[in-house]
Amino acid sequence: MPSDLTIEQVSARRRLTVAALFMTGAASLVAATTLMAKVLGQDLLGPPLPGFMVSAGRFLFAWMALVPVILVMRPGFQGTRWRLHAARSVAGWATVTCIFTAAALMPLGDATAISFLNPLIAMVLAIPLLGERVGPWRWGAAGMAVLGALVLIRPGMAAFQPAALIALGAALFGAFEVIFIKMLTGKAEGGGEPAIRILFVNNTIGATVALCVALSVWQWPTPQQWLLLVAIGLVMVTAQSLFIQAMKRADASYVIPFFYAALVFAALYDAAVFGVIPVPLSIAGAALIVTGAIVLVWRERVNRVAES
Repeated sequence: MPSDLTIEQVSARRRLTVAALFMTGAASLVAATTLMAKVLGQDLLGPPLPGFMVSAGRFLFAWMALVPVILVMRPGFQGTRWRLHAARSVAGWATVTCIFTAAALMPLGDATAISFLNPLIAMVLAIPLLGERVGPWRWGAAGMAVLGALVLIRPGMAAFQPAALIALGAALFGAFEVIFIKMLTGKAEGGGEPAIRILFVNNTIGATVALCVALSVWQWPTPQQWLLLVAIGLVMVTAQSLFIQAMKRADASYVIPFFYAALVFAALYDAAVFGVIPVPLSIAGAALIVTGAIVLVWRERVNRVAES
């Protein structure tokens, strides 16, 4: 331990390191779920499963994994804002369904990058919904990310990816989910709710909605597909837990940029399993989106410091 550092400073550094590792781990697992969704959406283990069925597996088996935790922790549900939870859960289900569907139809890196537009869209939505003010830095970050999305989608060009519009839908629904999460965890209007309650209620409502919709396109999965559906649920709830632990240990402005490693993991997984190598335009578009998102996170930190 360096002599010029106090015990408190060393402890703080370790906490930040652990937070970064947790968030990077969450990113790798989220990317892994999109890879599994891509496998299920193709004819590798049997007839391709519709995105509705894949998202149903994600929510159902995540919920089943959380039930024992809830039975042990026994969190109270008094004061739960069910309407807000319902809105967040439906938005989350739509986000997952869109990204899983897009993952089966286009390169994972491109689909993941486009879905990363959600914090920028949430910034715009926060103006009318949360009364937040947006300055030139944030608008500049949003413009940069939109330019990156246009590079990835390439409208009007021969390389136009129709599936990218589905990934764009994931970003839009994800932005609404971000807004609802802010309302659930904020201090206004009844105060923030416990993280474990938010996680359990989200997966309960999400599983209910996802299963009801999946019945309309139901086809019996093969044994290998069942195993992968279970894996998606377990991996996703693990990713959510790591995400929460990272957020507990450090400010969002510090740990959120580590989550964008999901883009790198998605590209690596796609290359290893499907042999898909990102083209230069895809790399450039993804870089613009991630840079815009990081600028947004940095600016929020600057504003928070200025207000304190």
